Amino acid sequence: MRSIGTTDLSVFPISLGTNVFGWTADKEASFAVLDAYVEGGGNFIDTADVYPYWATGESTSEMIIGEWMADRRNRDSLVLATKVGMLEGLEGLAPATIRTAVEDSLRRLRTDYIDLYWAHVDDHDTPMVETLAAFDALVREGKVRYVGASNHGAARLAEALKTSDDEGLVRYVALQQQYNLVERGYEGELRDVVAREGLASTPYFGLARGFLTGKYAPGVTVDSPRAGMAAGYLQTEHGRRTLETLAKVAAERSVPAATVALAWLAAQPTIIAPIASARDVGQLWALMTAAGLTLSPEELALLDEASRA
Repeated sequence: MRSIGTTDLSVFPISLGTNVFGWTADKEASFAVLDAYVEGGGNFIDTADVYPYWATGESTSEMIIGEWMADRRNRDSLVLATKVGMLEGLEGLAPATIRTAVEDSLRRLRTDYIDLYWAHVDDHDTPMVETLAAFDALVREGKVRYVGASNHGAARLAEALKTSDDEGLVRYVALQQQYNLVERGYEGELRDVVAREGLASTPYFGLARGFLTGKYAPGVTVDSPRAGMAAGYLQTEHGRRTLETLAKVAAERSVPAATVALAWLAAQPTIIAPIASARDVGQLWALMTAAGLTLSPEELALLDEASRA
């Protein structure tokens, strides 16, 4: 288990992403994935009020998770994270939006508290102090334990943390941003802020929309809603070189490419628990295996060099 920043949240090294629940994974499949994740030692579940609204017109992921927790009676053994700011009709981080969204999420999740509540977007139209004051109120009321920032740049994240300190308001404890072997923009100023301020990172798209699972290759057709975006990496020399090296390390370790990709990510500075999703138990196995795989310094260096653009 790993701790998120300076909090008392102790989490499994791989966070289960649930954006596919109610979309490419129906209720039965979602329950099976959740059961297998917990049985494998997992406890960190990541969702959002907008998952997968784009496909179902409802916050289906939260609804499925809420039903599963009620059925399994395991809420208090989990670290549950959800987000606010991107759902149609509840965009942004205005105080009234946050208040409405959190009550809706609590109802769908069938719980009275959220362990980690993410600002899903950086809202430039709402004064930062108002957003942070709204989060602060939720923490004081016990509806939220901690808050985090998702999709925030370095300057804005630093500004938010300074505002919290100056105003005596709740502070973001973690950052959620895109980061993987082929998308390494996090390295640099943004990571410096996270490290300097004692935050933790739980990156999304850890498998580059499925590209780093190894199932993409020239001439291969992949049945996935994300196939078009993932296959785009194959058009670059950088992407092909990364896949080749990933396949080499995976073969030597006798594990799937996805396992190695997540193990590399989990070994990077500030990274606490990469987020990865699975639409069935078969896909989940590769993710869970990453939690127990420690890559050697030589393997990490080989992947680092191959994946630099």
